[in-house]
Amino acid sequence: MHFSIPETEVCTGENGSTFVAYNIHVNGVLHCRVRYSQLLSLHEQIKKEYGSNVVPAFPPKKIFTLTPAEVEQRREQLEKYMQAGELFIYHQDHIDKLQQIPTEEAALDICLSNGQKVTVNILTSDQTEDVLDAVATKLDLPEDLVGYFSLFLVHENVDGGLTFVRKLQEFELPYVSISSLQSSEFHILLRKSYWDMAYDSDVMDNRIGLNLLYAQTVADIERGWILVNKDQHRQLKSLQEKGSKKEFIHLGQTLKYYGYIKFDPCITDFPEKGCQVIVSAGNNELNFHVKLPSDQMKEGSFKVTRMRCWRVTSSQVPVSNGTSNPCSSSKCDVKLELAFEYLMSKDRLQWVTITSQQAIMMSICLQSMVDELMVKKSGGSIKKMLKKRHNGSYHRSDSQQAVKSPPLLEPNREQIVKLSTKLSSVSLRGISASNSSNDISGNDFHGNYAFEGIGDDDL
Repeated sequence: MHFSIPETEVCTGENGSTFVAYNIHVNGVLHCRVRYSQLLSLHEQIKKEYGSNVVPAFPPKKIFTLTPAEVEQRREQLEKYMQAGELFIYHQDHIDKLQQIPTEEAALDICLSNGQKVTVNILTSDQTEDVLDAVATKLDLPEDLVGYFSLFLVHENVDGGLTFVRKLQEFELPYVSISSLQSSEFHILLRKSYWDMAYDSDVMDNRIGLNLLYAQTVADIERGWILVNKDQHRQLKSLQEKGSKKEFIHLGQTLKYYGYIKFDPCITDFPEKGCQVIVSAGNNELNFHVKLPSDQMKEGSFKVTRMRCWRVTSSQVPVSNGTSNPCSSSKCDVKLELAFEYLMSKDRLQWVTITSQQAIMMSICLQSMVDELMVKKSGGSIKKMLKKRHNGSYHRSDSQQAVKSPPLLEPNREQIVKLSTKLSSVSLRGISASNSSNDISGNDFHGNYAFEGIGDDDL
């Protein structure tokens, strides 16, 4: 789970006095707007509950009114405090206490892949799971299939394409999230939440599930996310005209990039620094279409099972506003990066970095793939996992896997991480002890328990 405080605001209280508010974002989502005193009070509460030796140091009080430079310094200190505190990650209820959202009845539009909208009546304080339940009820989607779908925040581009901003998190309030954007270009989209096409059969056994999956497949083909040649296009068109939805999906499953999410063009340092790349996520991999500095195009894939760990980091990028310290007036953009450590060959691990505003979304995709792989390794059922997650007995955010195994599985690390026995030339150091040039605190890493070493036969 990624915490940040990218901006501050000057607000007016009930008595007319002004104060500085700090906007706390969780996984790129504006979660709450709080005062320094509220965070200090929460800090004291956590200290009483867990002991002062467990909780990180809190930014000190100031006697006099803060200057703009001091406000910026406090913002940075508070952000580091929250990022350093595992208590916030594993005890989300502490942060939830800060959120003060009035509860009112409201109507919320949810988009389907075919462009249709479903309007549900909800409460403004309803969380993602509540809204998803309301959508399922409106569509008559059976309860045991609800967990196969998720809600995504998307941005409709000028050319009609869609940018997937993020998957709505469990703790998120969809109505507040979409309203705070104040733009008709953003929508909430219903889309399948799993990656293995083998689970399509569960969904297609139901008429509503079949229609949703069919609409998604058609939309992905139309937007060019799925690779289709002329002969396949003719076959698909014929099946559409006949109304053969299952056959259409079965043919779609044989096509390249079926079920992938395609991200906006961004920058990577692989194979060379500053390369333009289009990243797609699916089939337990990140697919790269890279444009080299020589204008040569290359395609390659990075398998999830060979990513030892990954992390998302953010940094402030000043926007020039004519002042000596641009960030002092909150005139900064947030730069997001996804970096993963990849097993390039049997004795070589290498970091690959993607600079993209969709880095958090990419991380969530990776974690979802790992979850599915771990269920398979344990001989478990994806259906049970999705049901448990949806029912609330599986309370772990999709990007919260901070070097901890999925609570449903608790696998034996020695059985899953095979590098320690296969590769004597690669040091399997602890995540927090990484000596990579990109090293940061171990709490920022997502350890991959689906990571596997490769043997000579695999090379």
